[in-house]
Amino acid sequence: MKVYPNIFSNNPVDRVSDLRSDPEWVKKTLKSDKTMIALFWRGKAFVSTVRNLISGHADADQLSPAWFPLDFFKNQLTDQDNLIFLGLIGDMSFFAVDLSRLSNPEDVLGLNELGNFEDLMVLAPQSIDPGELAMIGQAKAIFEWNNSHQFCSRCGEESVMVEAGYKRICHKCNSEHFPRTDPVVIMLATYKDTAFLGRQKRFPPGMYSALAGFIEPGESIEEAVARELKEEAGIEIVKAEYHSSQPWAFPNSLMIGYIAESTSENFKLDEVEIDEGRWFTKDELKETINGNNKNGFFVPPPMAIAHHLIKAFVENKK
Repeated sequence: MKVYPNIFSNNPVDRVSDLRSDPEWVKKTLKSDKTMIALFWRGKAFVSTVRNLISGHADADQLSPAWFPLDFFKNQLTDQDNLIFLGLIGDMSFFAVDLSRLSNPEDVLGLNELGNFEDLMVLAPQSIDPGELAMIGQAKAIFEWNNSHQFCSRCGEESVMVEAGYKRICHKCNSEHFPRTDPVVIMLATYKDTAFLGRQKRFPPGMYSALAGFIEPGESIEEAVARELKEEAGIEIVKAEYHSSQPWAFPNSLMIGYIAESTSENFKLDEVEIDEGRWFTKDELKETINGNNKNGFFVPPPMAIAHHLIKAFVENKK
């Protein structure tokens, strides 16, 4: 399978959905000496500069999730702590625990000298192992879903987390609830040797990016690509080809990347959505991808799927 370097992709774990639904298996696995647990607190992951469990090497400049065995907690975990299963890597099992009930988990668990809790937006640009970053993103998504869906959407009764975090059930009306994913299309419109980029008011000065938007109910991915380009920039396309995807933004969005071929260079901006936009030549984009901003603009960094769509266009790759 072709692998793209999109951050939060390429998760190395086997999620073993057939096993995590068995509470006895989860309980037994949790107590194994080959089980490690990541810590979360109010949406942030605990990280430190320690030996990386996946690559196996130590790097003083590389952040890594600080994984702990169950014994570390010394029976301080309670039923209030959401404990979720992430998956297996070889004979190792990985879980994550949400410590949000604690006002200061560093003091309670003696973490002050070991590292600190960081938001994913802080971790993403740093030199954290991409596999572990994907695992942390997975944990954040599951925690956020459980925290925001504690009551049954059908009858309003409190629901209960089961299957190691991947399902909630309501004992009153017997409804089952599962984590949601919101699909978003992000597409680079091209015409001959140019590509269209736009900018929103919230962007940093000088930054342009590929256009994006949510897929609507009853709409295919390709239809969403065509609709968003027409709505936001008045661009008509003749075809759209899939490039790659990226879990972002958390907790539940999935960016689905496409490169689309426009019928012409004509465009008309929706000024509510897009502040500025224009066609950029391949040479202009090549320079900015290589870090040269002499043309007065820049594009999103490699942590963003938009960067890789632009790079694929510049390098004539799909």
